[in-house]
Amino acid sequence: MASSLFLSSRTLRHAYRKVASVGIPSIATANGGGNKIRTHFAVSPAPAASTFFQRTAFSSTTNGNDQKIVAPPMVYIAGEEMTHYAMTLIVEQWVKPYFDTTEWEYFDLSCKARDQSDDRVLEEAVKAGKRIAAIFKEPTITPSVLQVEQMGLSKSLGSPNGAMRKGWNGMTISRDTIHIDGIELGYKNRVLFERHAVGGEYGAGWNEVGKGTLLTTYIPDDGTDPFIVDKRVLTDDKNVAVVYHNPYDNIEGLAHYFFKRCLEAKVTPYVVTKKTVFKWQEGFWATMKAVFDAEYKWKFSQAGLLERSGGDLQHLISDAATMQLIRWTEGGFGMAAHNYDGDMLTDQIAQVHRSPGFITSNLIGTDDEGRIIKEYEASHGTVTDLWDQHLAGDQTSLNPLGLVEALIGAMNHAAIIQYEKDPSTKGEHDKIINFTTTLRLALHNTFRYGQGTRDMAGPEGLTTEAFIEKVGWRLQRYLADQVENVPPPKLEEPQRSNYDNVDMHAMRKLFDKYDVDGTGTVDVKDFTKILIKMGVAPEREASEKEPDV
Repeated sequence: MASSLFLSSRTLRHAYRKVASVGIPSIATANGGGNKIRTHFAVSPAPAASTFFQRTAFSSTTNGNDQKIVAPPMVYIAGEEMTHYAMTLIVEQWVKPYFDTTEWEYFDLSCKARDQSDDRVLEEAVKAGKRIAAIFKEPTITPSVLQVEQMGLSKSLGSPNGAMRKGWNGMTISRDTIHIDGIELGYKNRVLFERHAVGGEYGAGWNEVGKGTLLTTYIPDDGTDPFIVDKRVLTDDKNVAVVYHNPYDNIEGLAHYFFKRCLEAKVTPYVVTKKTVFKWQEGFWATMKAVFDAEYKWKFSQAGLLERSGGDLQHLISDAATMQLIRWTEGGFGMAAHNYDGDMLTDQIAQVHRSPGFITSNLIGTDDEGRIIKEYEASHGTVTDLWDQHLAGDQTSLNPLGLVEALIGAMNHAAIIQYEKDPSTKGEHDKIINFTTTLRLALHNTFRYGQGTRDMAGPEGLTTEAFIEKVGWRLQRYLADQVENVPPPKLEEPQRSNYDNVDMHAMRKLFDKYDVDGTGTVDVKDFTKILIKMGVAPEREASEKEPDV
């Protein structure tokens, strides 16, 4: 592979700083206005006046190999600060050498880009995500009042995640623990979590009010009579009135998604609510239980996954769930909860499992035809403290594990969508899955060899740039090794017309020595021992490669 893609950390850092502030020409909007969209390296102008995406968001550097794989369509949502800087290096060094990403639709959701486009860039990103259904998202910022002033924004901006959950009919946010074989983190085995993606406090309406009467009135769409949901008399001079609801139409879909994932991962499912106090949460539990009893209970029982929960789907009060998350460090369970409870509980899971960088965060929604939409992102934010250090010229050491898991998930989902649409693309699908599997191995092995970032390897750990370069180096070696390794030669046994000169008793005795289970068969490992003993085992050519460290 071309060495130009594996630049020194100093060169990459200098190049990034040099181009990070470079804008592209104004892009005409539908109403004749102009907006500037931030870019990374060499960027082509957006192809259509009505969109804010760019098909070539990263450099067009090639590796001299014309056999690059054309990556399937995917929406790439860029954020800002330290995670954006790291992802720029990762895509340039790990993805671009092997893939043509011109089919990716790239949207800049930095606060400045959103402000300059009057948030139309967010609207376009949501539309593209609904159309393509495979999305990778870098961490973004929802600016506080202070940040609006500091960034020179014209107005405050809402949460992009909220707009995406609404636009993609958000059903659940899957947050799972990430594990690296051989490294102890927090939970020994996988923990899965489904957090209802919509409703609750996050969509609440509120206002400050004084003394008086507060009425919450429901007006049905079908023309029937309105009725009062709640009436209360406020006697304090200062009050905050809050109104929210939980949409339950998609709970059945959430239940199927949750139970299928738990079966696949071989973990025990639990449902968490506070229904003993919040009576309105009973419907969440009732729907989950009905789906479980009708279609999944026998499957879990057959798989032996209900032994720890008393042979049935168990309900946990949210208070009890917080205690169990601390106690059940062996893992091997899954939980589903409402939006707010899910947010709080998965934060606790992240702390038990070292940090938010070691859990995933995937939004699952549906389009108008019921097709699954998957958006992948890290569960942490933009890591402002490291970005400030970086801007000051200090060394940083960002662990990109959660970011990379999200990128892998989005690339895999894009490949699956393309293959399901066009089975003739199976070859490309298999190559992408092989690439992402190899990337994960290269990433994990870098940690296992003690070459991780400082949160894992201590003060001697690698810097952000050095770690990305090391994983890129290892990835290139692993992929090259797959090409260079040829299958072992086939053994050609001489044809014999009879067995007159063969001592069958001795043959039987030799065979029985390796047929330890008495089945009349030997596995590959024992067969290899036989060939080695006979001196006819095929040998690989000696490799002159340097050690994988």
